[in-house]
Amino acid sequence: MNSAVDKPQDKLIPIIPIRDGIVFPHTESILTFGRPKSLAALESAFAGERVVCFVLQKNPKQNDPESQDLYGMGTVSHIERMIRTDGEVNALVKGLARAKILGYEERDGYLMARVEEIDENLAGNPDIKALSNHLVAEFKKALSLGKQADFLVYMNILSEITAGELADQIASTLDIKGSERQEILETIDIRQRLEKVTEFLSREVKVLELERKIAAKTQEQFEKSAKEAILRERLKTIEKELGESDEGSEIKELALKIKKAGMPKDVEEKAHKELKKLQQITPYNPEAGWIRNYLDWLIALPWSKTSKNNIDIKEAEKILNEDHFGLNKAKERIIEYLAVHKLAGKMKGPILCFVGPPGVGKTSIGKSIARALGRKFVKVSLGGIRDEAEVRGHRRTYVGALPGRIIQGIKDAGTVNPVFMLDEIDKVGADFRGDPSSALLEALDPEQNHAFSDHYLDVPFDLSDVMFITTANMLDTIPPALRDRLEIIHFAGYTEDEKFHIIKDFLIKKQYKAHGLKYEDAQILDEALHYVIQRYTKEAGVRNLERELATVLRKIAKTKAEGKNKKVIVTPKNVSKFLGAEKFSQSLAEKKDEAGMATGLAWTQAGGEILFIEVALMPGRGRLTLTGQLGEVMKESCQAALSYIRARAKKFGVKDNFYQKTDIHVHVPEGAVPKDGPSAGTAITTALVSALAKNPVNHLVGMTGEVTLRGRVLEIGGVKEKVIAAHRAGLKIIIMSKENRKDLEDIPKEVLKDLRFVFVSHMDEILKVALTKPLPGFKEIKGEKEIRENLISLQPTPAE
Repeated sequence: MNSAVDKPQDKLIPIIPIRDGIVFPHTESILTFGRPKSLAALESAFAGERVVCFVLQKNPKQNDPESQDLYGMGTVSHIERMIRTDGEVNALVKGLARAKILGYEERDGYLMARVEEIDENLAGNPDIKALSNHLVAEFKKALSLGKQADFLVYMNILSEITAGELADQIASTLDIKGSERQEILETIDIRQRLEKVTEFLSREVKVLELERKIAAKTQEQFEKSAKEAILRERLKTIEKELGESDEGSEIKELALKIKKAGMPKDVEEKAHKELKKLQQITPYNPEAGWIRNYLDWLIALPWSKTSKNNIDIKEAEKILNEDHFGLNKAKERIIEYLAVHKLAGKMKGPILCFVGPPGVGKTSIGKSIARALGRKFVKVSLGGIRDEAEVRGHRRTYVGALPGRIIQGIKDAGTVNPVFMLDEIDKVGADFRGDPSSALLEALDPEQNHAFSDHYLDVPFDLSDVMFITTANMLDTIPPALRDRLEIIHFAGYTEDEKFHIIKDFLIKKQYKAHGLKYEDAQILDEALHYVIQRYTKEAGVRNLERELATVLRKIAKTKAEGKNKKVIVTPKNVSKFLGAEKFSQSLAEKKDEAGMATGLAWTQAGGEILFIEVALMPGRGRLTLTGQLGEVMKESCQAALSYIRARAKKFGVKDNFYQKTDIHVHVPEGAVPKDGPSAGTAITTALVSALAKNPVNHLVGMTGEVTLRGRVLEIGGVKEKVIAAHRAGLKIIIMSKENRKDLEDIPKEVLKDLRFVFVSHMDEILKVALTKPLPGFKEIKGEKEIRENLISLQPTPAE
């Protein structure tokens, strides 16, 4: 510094705020100025003694700071040189001394301040020399680790300078925040200042050491990868020269597999095209892995592999009967398929749909069909599927793309003609990802599935030899277009006799084996099996029955494991020891005849059920109350029944104006279960007439049918399930429409033997049969003589 420059003491000098960074005493810096106030202060100082005070802003984002926005200590500096450019000024400035701001004044568009220079505390301290030496050593270490510093600063630090100058010189090179720089500037004590600068420098050294380690590791990894790449390339060149290239052998192997796969010509061309692409790209290209996976899928599919059909019809029939009791329609359809295949040589695979309640053997008979035909069996569960790609696959543009479940199933089967079961087809969903049921249309259409297109394969695959079997609990949720492609085979619930044969001939052997028991360990009497069926289960299928049987055998297995080897005999009397108290009564029918109570028959997903219709009359104004969670159709049936009765009140022995003074409440028990449908119309009408005429209904009579306003009884569905439910509940007389007579063909003979059927065309005929007392207003009606002949005795023989 020019010694001619005097240090001002307690006088007014221009103030220039700076956003970030500090000019420390004993250091030189080049600063750029552009703000109007800063330029005005700089020009004023340069025109005079060239002395200015730089003060740090508290907020660097503030463009026009006031005096309160500045720190209370700055650096008095001398302007050495100044170069003007477009709108800016670059100045070389040199810090002289720390200065405390005593007060600000506004002058000609810039700030002036009265400042007081602060003399450094140069009192001797034995620690200062040691701190200075340590600070210089840390600085040299930082430089060796890659810290950037001006050469002149480095030379100044190495020369003989005071401890205060050393601290300020190194502070000017630190990579720290503005507030931390200000903290160093405001530290007057030399020892404390050296300690602060040492602390900040040590922190920076640690960061530099960490960066050096990271850089070294990265460089090492890079060199290793580069070395491996070079060695691989050299190895590849050597192998090519020797004719032992792995890449070449892999391509040859894939080409050979493609040739042996038996693909159609167009598919083989596609495979060779992809193979050529694989040969041209580097093995490290991510696309190489995708192409290999694609070729592996094409090669793995059984394009021409078939299972030899077992066309021995008697043998197939024997296998089906061995595995399942009943299910005659399904078995008959399979035998028909075999017969046609035997005569024609080849035919398209049928698309069957087994519909019925849970537990009746829909899924298990699929395995038996595959065994009877001598084919592979594949099962795919569609319950809950909402993404179309689950059926048709993902396009290869997606990472992790795979074929759909149908192609995956064909690959797992290993043949082109398996028995393919699509389970729970009625539970397929749909959302923004597409509609899986629509994707099934092509696969399940015999006219189209010879060229099924999977999005991943992007080539046609022939599914015409596949025997598709779908299962469902109900048809309502299957879209009409898909339902139209299916050959529907209904599975009704089992009768008690059928359940007995199933458990006796099939399930009991399976459960004995599962529990590690032999027949000499335990014996379950036939009477006990019937007792379990009647008192512990109420279902269309046999799942719960199998669980109850497993419970009995578990308890027997426990006693055997405890060392009690005595043979256990299960009888109706000791069943409760194994299964607890009875869950259901033997007969679900009402115990006695009651007025206002009729028994209807209903169809549910779990099979048939009986439905009790209860009617209560109260004084009122003719209000009709309907309870029991009835659907809209069932509510309309109640209203239609009431209108029919009002129109024929005299004939039923009821007052014409009964509806003006009486409130009617119709209730269907089990109120938590939703109920709907028109088939309860006859039971509702009968219960209403019975309540109004005070004429009890025969409790052994069950009825089903829709009723019109004129009293006509219409045909209904689900007859087999309803009749089996009536038989299971202990009813003896079933009344239904004459048009339903044809449906009795599907009902087991042992059920028909125990029931009496009355077929009617009008509601009047039902009332003459169902009510226990004759109605006085009834005249001789057409067909009454025939009905009487059918009902020789309304009271059936008591059950044993």
